[in-house]
Amino acid sequence: MPFTRIVELQKGEFMSRVGTAGVNLPLEQSPAWDRYDKAVAGREPYGRYVWQVDGEDRAFLSLTSFQGTGFYYLWAKHGPVWTSAPTAREEEQFHNDLAALLKKDRKYAFVRLHAHHTSAKLQDLLQSVPFDRTVVLDLTMDSEELMASMKKRGRRDVRKSLRNEDMVAQDETAHALDIFDDLYELLKETGDRDGFGIAPKSSYTTMLKSLGPEHARLFTVRNGNEIYCWGIVTVNGPLATYYYAASSAAGRRAGAPDLLVWFMTEQLRDSGVETFDLMGIDSERAPQLAGVRGFKTKFSEEITDVDGAWDLPLHRARYHALKLALKTKRTVVSKIDDLKNSRKNDTESSKTESEQ
Repeated sequence: MPFTRIVELQKGEFMSRVGTAGVNLPLEQSPAWDRYDKAVAGREPYGRYVWQVDGEDRAFLSLTSFQGTGFYYLWAKHGPVWTSAPTAREEEQFHNDLAALLKKDRKYAFVRLHAHHTSAKLQDLLQSVPFDRTVVLDLTMDSEELMASMKKRGRRDVRKSLRNEDMVAQDETAHALDIFDDLYELLKETGDRDGFGIAPKSSYTTMLKSLGPEHARLFTVRNGNEIYCWGIVTVNGPLATYYYAASSAAGRRAGAPDLLVWFMTEQLRDSGVETFDLMGIDSERAPQLAGVRGFKTKFSEEITDVDGAWDLPLHRARYHALKLALKTKRTVVSKIDDLKNSRKNDTESSKTESEQ
């Protein structure tokens, strides 16, 4: 039976071992992400680790401490990072070793991480929507090759957007914070139209400010002075991710989001990026993302399976109590919303009758 252990590392040694192993870290698993964690209330870097099998480094892990409402948990976003795909047995042993290490700190109820294989020990997330399928664009291809690799509809829409001389795509990272009031208004419009909640403005400006232009870039498409759409892209070495986006109704009609994605691929390739993750489409675990499938998949004939996020309970009784509490809260909120809607409908009905 192999000997396994988890070793905590300081930043310098962690990065040295990552380099020796020849793996690329997602931004959230890199030291650069610490600046963002430190800048957000209720979050802070927790520690960096390597999991070894018979003395050989097999997986790297960076953890962030999160404070929920009445509880704490640890989050290894896009981690662990394996030196090669793990077997189910390896992953199970890793979870055992990690839980044994972290449960000594009784402050934390669970650790959230990504997993290649399903397991009885892993639970669906208490909150948020995980995705395990995405679209990744290969930027080692040149522009012509990338265009040829897209679906026919994607090629048509991108070429049409490129012919629209009224639209101008640009990198506005240098003055992103100066224009973000206007960008946030566009994000609110997008959220209202597409039915999703948005974070406070400070969440986006803090990301841009703390990560800096090396790791967070802002792109826009404008028609004159009017912003048609924008996107924030995170970058770490050869890896880039399309983190946030917003568009106006006029921008969508004009095909501005197509121009934006194409422009970003050109800019990112020129800066040395090799893969551009459009960040999540629907699957059995994430049916809520069905609305973005059509747009993202037209840029590639291939859909990429990725490790989904799961909760690994560290203290099962406490985790079960949290699960019941959140379920009760959602039930109460749902009933309140139903009551509000019922009263609103009754009011509108009464108003209609009085006008007749």
